[in-house]
Amino acid sequence: MDAGSDFESWAAVRWSRLVRTAYLLTGDHHEAEDLVQTTLAKVFLAWPRISRLDEPDAYVHRALVNNNLSRFRRRRVVHLLTSRLPERSRPAATGHVETRAALVTALAALPPRMRAVVVLRYWEDLSEQQVADALGCTIGNVKSQASRGLRKLRDHPALAAGESGER
Repeated sequence: MDAGSDFESWAAVRWSRLVRTAYLLTGDHHEAEDLVQTTLAKVFLAWPRISRLDEPDAYVHRALVNNNLSRFRRRRVVHLLTSRLPERSRPAATGHVETRAALVTALAALPPRMRAVVVLRYWEDLSEQQVADALGCTIGNVKSQASRGLRKLRDHPALAAGESGER
């Protein structure tokens, strides 16, 4: 099997999960797909080296987060220079969809790095060590960012309004 088809197989198996993670990082399905495509294009160029790593998935998660942070910095400048107002949000549907929408709204309010920690730790179910490796930080930083992130999510009005006393 050549490196190209090896990468294709690897990427095909992980595509859906990467897009879901990217969606939680970006809050937008189209941007999530763009983010994954950009990340995988960069990974493909270095695939012969990356495929030999002990944890190529951790490398790709880190690349995904780094590309998202870069995207966030670029978009922030554009948003600061844009004069038009964002569209008014529509009321959320009921039930599970409402809870998911509230969670995405609350996640979007977190700083990008904190959001990355929360998504990788609790959505991707990575260990603290794996998150630290993926983000290039200490386990202590992962713990504090996760703790603060969860507290902010619990206190976010979008989630607090949807609570029915269950936890």
